Amino acid sequence: MTKPPEKSKVVRKLRCAVYTRKSSEEGLEQEFNSLHAQREACEAYIASQRSEGWVLVRDQYDDGGISGGTLERPGLKRLLEDIEDGLVDVVVVYKIDRLSRSLADFAKLVEVFDRNGVTFVSVTQSFNTTTSMGRLTLNILLSFAQFEREVTAERIRDKVAASRKKGMWMGGVPPYGYRVENRKLLVDEEAAAHVRWIFAHFLEIGSGTELAREITKRGIRTPRGNRIDKKYIYRMLSNRAYIGEAVHKGDSYPGEHDAIIDSETWDRVHAILQESPRKRAARTRAETPALLKGLLFGPDGAAFSPTHTRKGDRLYRYYVSQTVLKHGAGSCPVGRVPAGEIEAAVIDQLRVVFRQPEIVAGTWKAARAHADGVSEADARAALQQLDPLWDELFPAEQARIVTLLVERVDIGTGGLNVRLRIDGLGGLAREMLSGSIGAAA
Repeated sequence: MTKPPEKSKVVRKLRCAVYTRKSSEEGLEQEFNSLHAQREACEAYIASQRSEGWVLVRDQYDDGGISGGTLERPGLKRLLEDIEDGLVDVVVVYKIDRLSRSLADFAKLVEVFDRNGVTFVSVTQSFNTTTSMGRLTLNILLSFAQFEREVTAERIRDKVAASRKKGMWMGGVPPYGYRVENRKLLVDEEAAAHVRWIFAHFLEIGSGTELAREITKRGIRTPRGNRIDKKYIYRMLSNRAYIGEAVHKGDSYPGEHDAIIDSETWDRVHAILQESPRKRAARTRAETPALLKGLLFGPDGAAFSPTHTRKGDRLYRYYVSQTVLKHGAGSCPVGRVPAGEIEAAVIDQLRVVFRQPEIVAGTWKAARAHADGVSEADARAALQQLDPLWDELFPAEQARIVTLLVERVDIGTGGLNVRLRIDGLGGLAREMLSGSIGAAA
């Protein structure tokens, strides 16, 4: 009795997508590169599984010059989109780490594969992710791949540390005053002159805030064209690259580059920086010229002298009548006034003057005899420019302008009276027109 013929086994077609990746761009321009080699091996493996219904998907998913430490890869994104659209059944790679070097990232990929019923196959590490043993093997292999990546990162960090200890420049944004050529720091003389001036001027004034204002007035900016503020200045003053050293994790080593600042200047600057910022600010205020020195008079005609006192770290400035100094408190109805308040009141009156057309007209008449070709419009524009510029001037320059403009300030119980120097207004207009005050600002 003959057996009935067996029914032919129906083989389900499995659409196979090949994914290839190479970390660096080196060699990608060659006619046959690493990506081609990976693809050729994967296509050969798919061909060997033709009896199992494996067929190659024509679309190519390649990422050249992209690290496996990120999922932000164009080829991989297209592959995942096609998987979500149901166009792929099997993902084939040459090695597991071509798909991902991160265990956490690979877990996300496996989740996408499982959700869409997709199998993952490695040509050189044959296993199937649909089985528990395949998943265990996959996790072990990925753990080793991640371990290798971390060890490589440690080797790179160790190399950087060793190079820094030898004083070598290891990349990044060069300090202001230097440029990079052939992976070495070289002094940029034009910018280095600004660095030397910043260090020297800080020794003079001891204030980062005041120094930042003067830097802005001089038009000095960072290499990227940004404004140099107080924080940038303090980073510069603390950058040991300027004394020819290389720093790594807080430790300094002799650098291969030339110094811009000498050790003596560095030590003097850092002696100032070690002081309390509050003490330095108080000292700067104490050294600020009194705006109304020699100009302020009381109701009895006696002059007022500037003085100050300290309470803790705070500085308090006053103007005191000479009558009080000679005969004691109560000898003058005004006696003593806070310096900040009386100076602000006088400055406010001056700034009103700058804006009044009739005062400007008088100024033009005074200046006209001394400056040929100066029109009233020029004089008006010159004085009006001083109003917004005033806050940017240094205290010493403000004091000079007040002395130039003010003949006398009389203070009484009913207020104060400011008497101006008309010739001073003319001189100020000429200075503004010549640009000398703008240069000092």
